Order: sequence, then structure tokens, then C-alpha cells
Amino acid sequence: MSTIVMTGGTSGFGAVAAERLRQSSDARLILGARRPTSAGESVALDLLELDSVQAFAASVRERVGGIPIDALVLNAGVVLPDVAGRTVDGFETTFAVNHLAHYLLLRLLLPALADDAIVVLTTSGTHDPATGAGLAPPRHADAELLADPDRDPDRDPSTRKAGQQAYTASKLCTVLTVRSLSEHAEVQTRRITVVAYCPGQVFGTGLANHLSFPLRIAWSLLGTPVGWPLRRLNRNLNSRTAAGRGLADLALGVATPPTGRTYAALRRGRLTWPDPSELARQGELAQALWNDSARLVGLPDSGV
Repeated sequence: MSTIVMTGGTSGFGAVAAERLRQSSDARLILGARRPTSAGESVALDLLELDSVQAFAASVRERVGGIPIDALVLNAGVVLPDVAGRTVDGFETTFAVNHLAHYLLLRLLLPALADDAIVVLTTSGTHDPATGAGLAPPRHADAELLADPDRDPDRDPSTRKAGQQAYTASKLCTVLTVRSLSEHAEVQTRRITVVAYCPGQVFGTGLANHLSFPLRIAWSLLGTPVGWPLRRLNRNLNSRTAAGRGLADLALGVATPPTGRTYAALRRGRLTWPDPSELARQGELAQALWNDSARLVGLPDSGV
């Protein structure tokens, strides 16, 4: 029996992936969730609180009892209309949930991973201006400024664009984190596969729950068969079923990255392995983000 730990597995395409993971190879699926769920073995996790992340990691390690974790799937995410919100730890909410909390969880559970384990972090093609996704692209991946946008002298004066950039920057951070992790000697020695997964734009999920009412309605409607013509025309649009299947295939090792590739993008329901954005390919930026994130969550910046 394989052991899989997952966040973001209770709704949207994450729930599709979780169901497939639970049914495949008689896997033991441990889900981090704010509320109990019947989709797997539920453990309390609130990504808005780093103490909760610490407690979740400790609980997972106690539950597995020394049995190595075969796959770690970090899929949960949020998009907000602005950058006004702060977590109990004082960090901007989108950045804290999408990046910092998952970075901490990744660091805490890495020692418990099996050799040849698989780690998948969900990102977004919106991190790359070339995708033309319609959201304001990230300007940088400076963890200190993303954690406290009030200190950013170049923050967009538009509330809406600032909120979009918080989301797209957090997804850039995901790709950079995967790059840094994949280059660690221990990860390479233990043959751990690390992938940043872009599911494309998937309507009908809970991602838009915090946006305006008209946007929520449009997001929900386009997730129904009404949105099918758009998915036929735009290669970046995918159904929840296709996006969930792609995530599960990566976590199960059904789909494996070509040598040297760590960024998977679902395009017309098919996994592809393109280059990420220009910023995401900068090694010095990836290392700086790794070190700065470690300081923000109270971990040493070296090692895994």
C-alpha cells in the first residue's frame, strides 16, 4: 500500500484527483483539510496559520509511524480580490496560503518521504506573461515584499491588479521552489521527483469563491457544459475531470517528466513539458526565494 499526503483534495479538480488517488493501488490517502471529509483520512489543516501547518506535519508523521510517504501533493490555493488580508502570522493572505504554508509543509515532510517519492505542487500558467491568461503577471518573487505588500514601493495602485499580482507571483514562487528543491543534492541522491503542475484554467472550482459575485457566477457557469466551446477554442482551458486526472497521473508516477524538466502544463487535456516563464528560469532568484522563505517561516535556509 502506498501512502499519499495531499492538500486541496476536497473540492474542484483536487477532489477528482483525490478520488483517483484513493482508488489506485489501494493507496492510503491523508488529506489536510479545514473540515472533516469522507474523501480520505482527514487531518486538520488551516493554511492560514503556520502553527496549524506544523501540527499537521507532526500528526502525519505520527500517523504513518515511520512508513515512508510515497507522494506529497500540494494542491490547495486561493485567489483574492486585493492584498488587504493578513494571516495570524502577519503575512499577506494569498502569498501565505499559496506559497509560505506549502513551503513550510514541504520542508517539514521531506525527511519522511520515501526514496523515489513524488512531490507535486500546483502552480498556474498565469505566472508566465506569455500565456496571455488575462491576469496581471508577477513583477518579482521577492518574498519579503510579497509577504508585506505595504512595503513594496512599486505595488500597483489598482486594488484589483494588486490582488491579481499577489496570485500570479505566488504561483511563480511555486515554480521557483520546485526548481530549487529539484537541484538539492539530497533530493537527487534519493531520486525524488519534483514537479510544478499547471492545470490550465479550470472553471467551476472553488478558486473564485472570494471574488465578486458576477465573477463567481461566470466562473461557475463556465465550468458547466456551457463552457465546452471555449475549452475547444482555448488550449489553456481544461475540465475539472481532465485537470484532476493530470494531477493524479503525476502523483502516481503514471506520467513522468522528461530528463531535466520540472514544469508540467496541461494543454487540451494533455500533459506537456514547456519552459516556464523567464523569471522562473533564474537560478539565483530561485535560491533567494528559498532562503527568504525559510527565514519567514523560521527554518534554516540551507538543506532540505
